[in-house]
Amino acid sequence: MEYNNEEFEEQTFKDIDLADESFKNTRFIDCVFDNCKLSNVDLNNSRLQDVKFTNCKIVGLDFSKCNGFIFSIGFDNCYLSYCIFSDMDLENTDFTNCQVFDCDFVNTSLKNTNFEGSDLTNSLFRNTNMSHTSFRNARNYSIDPNNNFLKKTKFSVPEVISLLNVYDIEIE
Repeated sequence: MEYNNEEFEEQTFKDIDLADESFKNTRFIDCVFDNCKLSNVDLNNSRLQDVKFTNCKIVGLDFSKCNGFIFSIGFDNCYLSYCIFSDMDLENTDFTNCQVFDCDFVNTSLKNTNFEGSDLTNSLFRNTNMSHTSFRNARNYSIDPNNNFLKKTKFSVPEVISLLNVYDIEIE
């Protein structure tokens, strides 16, 4: 199937290996990717509008290359690794019950974003707006409160203690 320079609306892509495909200049509107593998997919100027990823393995995607006009995505129970979300507006985005490993969130608006139940091992958060964002039951995050905007951000105990790691203090 050809994915370059196409438009897909209200379609479900299920159990498909899309490794190394090109979504360049492609529009996905109200689409669902279920149990798909997306590795090294070219997202240059693609439009993702109300696109949901469930149970997907997503590796090496640079979402910052997508067209930002009406950009809205969500992830549920996905494995994301080495993805770039820097310099983006991800307000109201779901990353629920996901493994978000080694992903970059630099200069990103994460207002009202949901990371509940997710593992954020080695993901980078710098100069992000995390107001009203939920990290309930999330784990393995490293967030420097001095380099990110946290207002009404929700955390769970005991993981919230990791916010103190930047201060080189000892907690007993």
